[in-house]
Amino acid sequence: MNHELSHHDAEPPPFWRSRYAVGLLVMGGIATYFLLSEHRAHFLGALPLLLLLSCPLMHVFMHHDHGGHGGGHGHHHGNKPMSTPPAASPTPPTGDRP
Repeated sequence: MNHELSHHDAEPPPFWRSRYAVGLLVMGGIATYFLLSEHRAHFLGALPLLLLLSCPLMHVFMHHDHGGHGGGHGHHHGNKPMSTPPAASPTPPTGDRP
């Protein structure tokens, strides 16, 4: 019996491990360098706007675990029940002080 492996049986490497991905990353780095070096004033002028635009995006992507904004429900993470805060220690009466 002949058990030789052919090139058709091997799976191709994932995209990010191929030489095309390396070339894409290098070209993207070069393009980013030239865009930032030539348009630095435009980029720095847009930073405050980008900061303001990031707020709604963070709100959308960081509240995905909460299940909506229901009224008055505590936030549970996982299956752990919410623990009650420890009871406050009784304070000494103020009349006992000298």
